[in-house]
Amino acid sequence: MNKILTLTAVLALAGCTTTSDVVLKNGEQGLTIDCSGEVNSWASCYEKADASCAGTGYRIIGTEGTPALSEEDKTLGKDVGNFKGRSVVVVCK
Repeated sequence: MNKILTLTAVLALAGCTTTSDVVLKNGEQGLTIDCSGEVNSWASCYEKADASCAGTGYRIIGTEGTPALSEEDKTLGKDVGNFKGRSVVVVCK
């Protein structure tokens, strides 16, 4: 039972980058990319946006979540504990 609880806790903290389609108020088709979780970062959001737009580029419509830390604010070069939630809305070019 303890192993199951530990695994569940690790998966909840880890998260994964997910993408879902969204229609913006102006009618444009966009993507909402959620990259929440301890192992993800804002960079993983932007990498997923680039991959989702098949290399054509993208325009950032908005972001929501914990701001990215500057290099001097990181612990041993890592963005430790900055996992509350991150999402970005983009439109492919």
